[in-house]
Amino acid sequence: MRKRSGTRAALASALALALLATACSGAGEVGEGADVDLDVAPGVTDDTVVIGSHQPLTGPAAPGYMAVSQGAAAVFEYVNAQGGVNGRQIDYRVEDDKYDPSETIDVTRQLVIEDEIFAMVGGLGTPTHSGVLDYLNEEGVPDIFPSSGALAWNNTEEHPLTYGWQTDYTKEAKIQGEYIAENFAGQNVGYLYQNDDIGVDSQAGLDQYLGDEVVARQHYEAEVTDLSSQMAEMENSGAEVIVCSCIPAFVALAMLEAAGMGYEPQWVVSSIGGDTATLQALLSSFTEGTDAEDVPADAFLADTIITSYMPRVEDEDDDWAQFFLAVYDEYGDGGPVTNTHVFGMTQAVMFAQVLKSAGEDLTRQSLIDALETQEWQGPGFTPFASSDGDHGGHEGVYVVQYKSGGDIEMVQEARVTDREGGPIEEVDFERLSPEDLPFHD
Repeated sequence: MRKRSGTRAALASALALALLATACSGAGEVGEGADVDLDVAPGVTDDTVVIGSHQPLTGPAAPGYMAVSQGAAAVFEYVNAQGGVNGRQIDYRVEDDKYDPSETIDVTRQLVIEDEIFAMVGGLGTPTHSGVLDYLNEEGVPDIFPSSGALAWNNTEEHPLTYGWQTDYTKEAKIQGEYIAENFAGQNVGYLYQNDDIGVDSQAGLDQYLGDEVVARQHYEAEVTDLSSQMAEMENSGAEVIVCSCIPAFVALAMLEAAGMGYEPQWVVSSIGGDTATLQALLSSFTEGTDAEDVPADAFLADTIITSYMPRVEDEDDDWAQFFLAVYDEYGDGGPVTNTHVFGMTQAVMFAQVLKSAGEDLTRQSLIDALETQEWQGPGFTPFASSDGDHGGHEGVYVVQYKSGGDIEMVQEARVTDREGGPIEEVDFERLSPEDLPFHD
């Protein structure tokens, strides 16, 4: 892997992480895709395939999200050490866009024009990636698995070369809503959400299962880290369950604010904010020098309910989690492995699997054909949509509960649904083990 820039940024403050908010927020308007020649293979030689990604290696988003490309890089290094894919080494080129949309445009053009990448893989952020969505499709560059939950990635007519990754916010929230209705019947519910498409789409799902139970709807702005008024309103409303559709910084801030008030609701946290390793680091950082400094971060997280679709590093019995820990230990940049690393690692495994399926006579068309003509099985816990009419990525979530001491208990196996009023269904889905999944030679 090659990174042109990427000094390690320190976790500085709540505001720095708060600025990450729009990494998973809604996208802006996009234009129509253009007819392009896909029977080409730029970046492909007999022994190498060059892929690229724009990532926040520096700047305010780096403390939380640089782990995505670190995780992906470790998997690609592992794959290369096994002989690559169809005899080719993966040359993973990561450009630092500083989480600045104007920088994203510049580095993406550099990757496409100068590096002649075969595909863009895992470009991170909604405001950043939205600015290059048209360009990639018009240039005929496969745009694989953007690191964001924006609905724009699943627009097969306007952007036929873009394939989403994350579970839709509304699908996830529907499953949360049903779980709350069944397991916390009769309890008052409050929504805390980011004031953008995350909040809009999450409420659209929750409201399909929760009605009169909802006693408070409070939003936060990404640039304002004071949640005192929101949490006071939650307590005054009598909310016993709080659904937090928030990034990790605001999950931690909300928990600390509630604890300071002596308010102890049941927390339900969506996948975008549910990386417990990151939350523990944030809670420890935010309490430093305060009266709560000696309170272990674990105490704030106890009994938190989290939805996700990925393997979790806390799960000692999960083959993929243990595989990722071993891979990162040998090929990673050092330090503890978080579920944000795992996010990038699962993307890398899936891309390598698709690349292998595309065959030795590799073209952009063969990559797209591979994506659209198979039912993918991999590290994730739900089916994965990448047909010619549905580029939505993962289709559901499971539900876990964090236990004191760091244990994770599966309280509801993965279920899938749609964005509308369709049913929520248990999933009959086989997860192949790392040994059984064909993603390297």
